[in-house]
Amino acid sequence: MPVLALMFNALVWGLSWWPFRQFQAAGLHPLWTTVCLYLLSLLAVSFSQRQAWREFLGTPSLWVVMLAAGLTNTAFNWGVALGDVLRVVLLFYLMPLWAVLLARLILGERLTLLAGLRMGLALGGAAFVLAPEGGGLPWPRSLADGLGLFGGFCFALNNVMLRREAARGAHARALAMFSGGVFVAGGAAAAMAGAGLVAWPALQHAGWLLPLAGMAVLFCLSNLSLQYGAGRLPANVTAIVMLIEVPVAALSALWLGGGQLDFKTAVGGACILAAALLSALERSQKPAQQAPASPATMQA
Repeated sequence: MPVLALMFNALVWGLSWWPFRQFQAAGLHPLWTTVCLYLLSLLAVSFSQRQAWREFLGTPSLWVVMLAAGLTNTAFNWGVALGDVLRVVLLFYLMPLWAVLLARLILGERLTLLAGLRMGLALGGAAFVLAPEGGGLPWPRSLADGLGLFGGFCFALNNVMLRREAARGAHARALAMFSGGVFVAGGAAAAMAGAGLVAWPALQHAGWLLPLAGMAVLFCLSNLSLQYGAGRLPANVTAIVMLIEVPVAALSALWLGGGQLDFKTAVGGACILAAALLSALERSQKPAQQAPASPATMQA
């Protein structure tokens, strides 16, 4: 059951790009959709664990978690709705590269040979994915590419900070992450809407409210499934199962016209996934550093 719960979560997130695009076509920018989706989860935790707010508001380090989680969702959800889904997801999963560097900086972890190997694999994979057709430096070629890279960095920061704050209450950490999805994404959307860069929420008709509510419930169930599964499995197993999101996103994007797969992307993606698998194997050798609670491995 824990593995099935994690697979359900990965399936929801792997397919999330399609409804984000549908809502965008109906007049709701992905950032506004993100706010709607996380609002339900935030309210659920707030009403069931009101005391968690005191711990969250009184712990500045959890504000960093809120910012990192919010920026993760802002970048990832906007990126998959905007560009090639496969490229965005693969660049997002450069997270192990950023995690090594941030763990060294924030947690003081030493760099191991295995960590160096997965950094090299991740960098090589990124170079393949980002390499332009006519040659030249591997660099993000679109806003979506940049959002995928930035989202993966923020996700790594989110996870490293959650490991740093492992002694904090699980509900306070969950509040930090859900608050980021609501307040950070909402603040970014409002600021850009005020500057005329994105549109204010304007669904074509009220009939869209029902699928939006349904999607919010689905995401809430997805988060609960992740908490159930990750709380009962070793962190390395959780990390491996969650990688199901990548083939789900890739196959759905290829089938529904949300992305393209060429040789460079395939080779680069294989290297990036190999780096993520090595990250999971390294965790299995460090049982004392398993994820403190399910929110530590929650997706964007």
